[in-house]
Amino acid sequence: MIKYKHLHKLLLLCAGFLPLASIAQTKSAYNELQVFDPSFFTHNGNEYRSANGSPGPKYWQNAASYVIKAELNEKDTTVKGSVSIKYTNNSPDTLNYLWLQVDQNLFKADSRGTAATRISGDRYAVGTYTKGYQIGAVTITYMGKTYKAETVISDTRMQVRLPFPVKPHGDQISVKVDYSFFIPEHGADRMGRLNTKNGTIYQLAQWYPRMCVYDDVEGWNTLPYMGEGEFYCEYGDYDYSITVPADMIVAGSGDLQNQQEVLTATQIARLAKAKKSDSTVSIIGANEIGKAAIRPKHEGTLTWHFKMKNTRDVSWAVSRAFIWDAAHVNLASGTGGLAMAVYPVESVGKNRYNRAAQYLKHSIEFYSKTYFEYPWHSAYVVAGVALGMEYPGIVFCSYSIHDDDLWRDVTHEIGHNWFPMIVGSNERRYMWMDEGMNTFINGYSSASFNKGEYNDTSSAAVKLTRGLIKEHDPLMTAPEVSNEGGMYYYKTALALNILRNEVLGADRFDYAFKMYIKRWAYKHPQPDDFFRTMNDAAGDNLNWFWKEWFFTNWTLDQAVTGVKYIGDDAKNGVFITIENLGEMALPVRLKVTEENGNTQIVDLPVEVWQRGAKWVFKYNSTSKIATVVIDPEHRLPDTDRSNNIYRMPQ
Repeated sequence: MIKYKHLHKLLLLCAGFLPLASIAQTKSAYNELQVFDPSFFTHNGNEYRSANGSPGPKYWQNAASYVIKAELNEKDTTVKGSVSIKYTNNSPDTLNYLWLQVDQNLFKADSRGTAATRISGDRYAVGTYTKGYQIGAVTITYMGKTYKAETVISDTRMQVRLPFPVKPHGDQISVKVDYSFFIPEHGADRMGRLNTKNGTIYQLAQWYPRMCVYDDVEGWNTLPYMGEGEFYCEYGDYDYSITVPADMIVAGSGDLQNQQEVLTATQIARLAKAKKSDSTVSIIGANEIGKAAIRPKHEGTLTWHFKMKNTRDVSWAVSRAFIWDAAHVNLASGTGGLAMAVYPVESVGKNRYNRAAQYLKHSIEFYSKTYFEYPWHSAYVVAGVALGMEYPGIVFCSYSIHDDDLWRDVTHEIGHNWFPMIVGSNERRYMWMDEGMNTFINGYSSASFNKGEYNDTSSAAVKLTRGLIKEHDPLMTAPEVSNEGGMYYYKTALALNILRNEVLGADRFDYAFKMYIKRWAYKHPQPDDFFRTMNDAAGDNLNWFWKEWFFTNWTLDQAVTGVKYIGDDAKNGVFITIENLGEMALPVRLKVTEENGNTQIVDLPVEVWQRGAKWVFKYNSTSKIATVVIDPEHRLPDTDRSNNIYRMPQ
């Protein structure tokens, strides 16, 4: 999910809090025993999760497949439906009860999320209350027999207590739930309703009760939905049908199964053309909205039928106001697909949603080529009330944004289809594993689009430094607790860029990073699985790096503190003294400039700090030294640059 309207401007926002001089170090705060801590990993690898970071020989995860039938009722602004879940217990454990997520209960006046919202409010505050989910009949089917279920609802979780255990190693049970809910106008910035001149745009998400994850780390993952922390879902196949007024258009995750019933012959032909076109093809133009010819039926309702395989969620949007664009997505496998945008006339304009399908197309192609091929056949960007939110095959973006804000929103939200829709991390606990990794890959997507049209070439390290100074919460902090939520995005992205470009080098980092994606695609990685994979595949013990960037709020202050000629003669060389004054350690880059104009870059590995806060090395000078500068390109988030340059006295 995008954190702020101006993604790239958060970095500047972080830069306005403290003067750099206020944190200048006079005495080193560095402790090499804390940084290079041999007890970083708190457990060894096991048969479920190997020490090298890969799924172990007995790794398992449960599965949940869904059949959903739902109907939009505009008269009372509700969704009413039923969901049937086929749940497979692949674990080695016997299950005596099941847990489901009932996220719409966040919008109840007495929800935990409401109670835990600051009095000043925030982006995820519940503006208007609803009654949450109205749960009807709940039944379970096991071994061909159907039983009425005993249920207990606790905030945004529902426990289904079973009259018999679900056995381990592949036993299956089905749960059917009838439900309804009122659609909130502002659904914690993840869904909701937007009124436009041609009708309401409904963005529907968290729209059916769904299974909590049962895994080998936590057992049942039942953390409540509080607003900020997102979702953790099982993988499975989805078959869902949406009944809406006949004059509305539905955009949904997955593949539309009944084009002949819900689209006109003209629209079907245009979609076929789009599947062969790198240019954007108009499926419904602005001048066609409201005209009878764009709908095969004008009275009553139509049911849109979608399917999507091996996914952790589905979502949809519906409106009479949609302009609809599409373009072909080129994938290496040749399967191809469609990148589509639906938006109201209010979103038309120069560098606005008329470019959204191309933004989506490029992003999917880039991430597929660079990291892992997009596994589904279509994707939508939907303009509406949500600022920025992601679901498999569909993303919601604000209808009002344009230019670089729209590009960054689209490439960020669809990037989430890699983290966490393909690599299925636990967003409820580890926000950095999806938001941060996604923000990291977004930077490379932006650099590649249209010859760098929206590329940010400024120094992220310098921009973020002041934000890092004021940071109180490590990245491992739970999402609802953190006071600097943007750090999940930008500190993580900066960390990974420094690891790639300053520690490992692009080749080793890229190989290990793609190995992590490949190993954990459609699975449930934990932080240690990422750390161990990167260590193992890149061939370095990076535990010092993981500790300081993800588990602490340490800062960096490298300094040049001394230059001394050997034997008082520059021709003999010089001893250069550097010091680590902050708590964090990173490799060192220095630029040495001599009076004769000779310059040289000296790179020192992080291991120079294993012995303590001070390091002296010999530089073979050819004349007297003019200056020695540490971190000359400003690649690192150094908190006090006044001590980064040493000028020899004349």
